[in-house]
Amino acid sequence: MTTDYSSIHEPISDLFSRLAAAADRDQYRLTDAQVAHYHEFGFVAGVRLLNDSQIEHLRGELAELVQPDHDGRSLWYEYNSNESADPDLVLFHALGAWRTRPGFHDMLWNPAFTVAASQLLGGSVRFWHDQLFCKPAHHGGVVAWHQDYSYWTRTQPMAHLTCWIGLDDATADNGCLQYVPGSHRWPLLPITGLAGDMQAIGEVLSEDQMAQLMNPTAIELKAGECAFHHPLLVHGSFANRTERPRRAAVLNVVRDGVCSSDDEPLLAGTDPIPTGQPLEGRFFPLLLDSDPQG
Repeated sequence: MTTDYSSIHEPISDLFSRLAAAADRDQYRLTDAQVAHYHEFGFVAGVRLLNDSQIEHLRGELAELVQPDHDGRSLWYEYNSNESADPDLVLFHALGAWRTRPGFHDMLWNPAFTVAASQLLGGSVRFWHDQLFCKPAHHGGVVAWHQDYSYWTRTQPMAHLTCWIGLDDATADNGCLQYVPGSHRWPLLPITGLAGDMQAIGEVLSEDQMAQLMNPTAIELKAGECAFHHPLLVHGSFANRTERPRRAAVLNVVRDGVCSSDDEPLLAGTDPIPTGQPLEGRFFPLLLDSDPQG
């Protein structure tokens, strides 16, 4: 019988450390310089979240999840073996891994993630949803330029944060993240597609914005390192033509208190949250209370 881990709002394994006391958070805190970089440029990168054994464990779970007949396949919010329209450029993209496997479930409560996320959000951390992005060797597809919040306007106000975690070394050659520094100050842009034309966003950019887009920053990361970015930061990633895969897990969170702005379910198969009510309940657990002493 398939276990749905979304009903368990605490770690269920010893894969990650746990916070026993408020003082334990200090070892995981970002420096003032890292926080300042995030606010100035819209991102901070190179933060280590996973050790080698954690990486191998998650890779093992991922190997099961990419098989179409895997146990737990009914629990995904969204599952695309290839979101690209071009069969020669493959982009595996799925939402909901935390419901299906213990490691991806427990990663949500990894203090190396939650403490840093609380600093950048300026408050308590509540889960929004996770993602897997995998580009196979030789023919890995692109993720077109976009802003995350363009896809998230059904939750308001905008107090969101994305954490992109490498399960392989990510380089400019194999399709690492590319950021447009400072674009988190741009207004909200319309959706122009996620896995098709890399340059489709150009249809909605000014000349100045387009010039900035042409000079992005490649975010090269070692496996186990992450990059945090702002929900309006324009980002994407190019194709993988190398002999190595480029696999990543993404954790998307909000500052506690963000509300639903849609009476329909926010994610496929979840319980509806009425407009104006805060995210909470089974599918949106609180990951870290910024004031555990109350």
